[in-house]
Amino acid sequence: MHAFVSPTPDATPVWLVSPDNWEGVKTSIDAAATAFAERCGFKPKAGRIQLLPGEGGTLAGALFGVDGESAPTRDPFAAGKLATSLPEGVYRFANAPHDADLAALGFLLALYRYNRFKSDSAPKPRLVAPDGVDRDRLERIAAAVAFGRDLVNAPANVLGPRALEQEAVKLAEQFDASVSMVRGEELLGANFPLIHAVGRAAGEEPRIVDFSWGREDAPKVALIGKGVTFDTGGLDIKPASGMELMKKDMGGAATALTLARLVMQEGLDLRLRVVIPIVENAISAPAMRPGDVLISRKGLSVEVGNTDAEGRLILADALALADEEAPELMLDFATLTGAARVALGPDLPPFYTDDEALAGSIGAHAARVRDPLWRLPLWRPYEAMIEGTVGDISNSGSGGGMAGSITAALFLRRFVDKAKAWAHFDVYAWNPKPRAHGPAGGEIQAARALFELLTERYPRR
Repeated sequence: MHAFVSPTPDATPVWLVSPDNWEGVKTSIDAAATAFAERCGFKPKAGRIQLLPGEGGTLAGALFGVDGESAPTRDPFAAGKLATSLPEGVYRFANAPHDADLAALGFLLALYRYNRFKSDSAPKPRLVAPDGVDRDRLERIAAAVAFGRDLVNAPANVLGPRALEQEAVKLAEQFDASVSMVRGEELLGANFPLIHAVGRAAGEEPRIVDFSWGREDAPKVALIGKGVTFDTGGLDIKPASGMELMKKDMGGAATALTLARLVMQEGLDLRLRVVIPIVENAISAPAMRPGDVLISRKGLSVEVGNTDAEGRLILADALALADEEAPELMLDFATLTGAARVALGPDLPPFYTDDEALAGSIGAHAARVRDPLWRLPLWRPYEAMIEGTVGDISNSGSGGGMAGSITAALFLRRFVDKAKAWAHFDVYAWNPKPRAHGPAGGEIQAARALFELLTERYPRR
């Protein structure tokens, strides 16, 4: 359902109407339709829909209100509302939308439903791709986002560590990537002690999936995604309200896999490496304890100040692994801190990097494709907050909850030495309420912006 339909002469026209063009649109529809719309109280306000009747009970067209091009709140994905509001049928934009690519993509993204357990057989409207858009590319993006949303929406009883590993391996094999896995006690022999410590209390073994794709002498790009399939908080157990959405604590892994899928299906000219540490943070006799000191892959001793700060632990070993190859660019994704949500809300993930050129490029691409991201500082004076008492570094720090997203990023930075450029993304991976371009539930953030960046840097040969 993430595809356009071929042009057809009987596609129903939809006029995108703003205060700027309403008078002009009136000249494009007949006087009777204009009079009908005005009698119904239609105003060119964002989100308003007015169906226009035709002869014999047919639908002659529809009016859809959008913000003017200069409106500060203009949402280029607003046309996605049409996918959930129009009756079944084939539609076309009767006038060219501003940002046609994003309007069309918004429609495709809005068709998404997670239907593994609850079928949604209601007939959906279909859209003819607007003239001038890259239809195939938009369909690939929408399908990749749907893939990632499915992973985030899956409940933990069907997407535990084993199932998430299988999804990652399936993706790697689909594109002929070379893939390896390390599981359970083998993690200790392979020097992934933090991943093992976080996941050893769960019924399914902790593990790491590592796959590579692309020509070996191409520029190296590494993607790392936090794969906590469910987070109880460990012995520092969360309250029930804090556990409600913890099936989405593998949203970083879903983001990395979505971006990897986009890169591989586009055939970008880079050597891609994807590292996904996968655990369930559970409670049983072997669970790690507050006060434990663990020796990381990098050799830093990590003091466990809070067992609910487990994501940064598994990322630390994964980052250290990917860093050993000295990639040109390394990006990690994690549903890491509630502090990021307090600071920026659910729609605006913060990112962190020391690389000024990379930061500018990320910001520019995020704005261009409306995949919002906001840079926060790796504020060096806060390094003191993560100093351990008996270990080199603490996973919870001494900030009393202040600057939690920044101190988490500073913690991760300690495990990156050789990568030429690195950025960390503290994503939420969730829509708390329905959006024009998608329902409430799992969401993929940052992947579209970074796909545009990588496409510009490493175009296909």
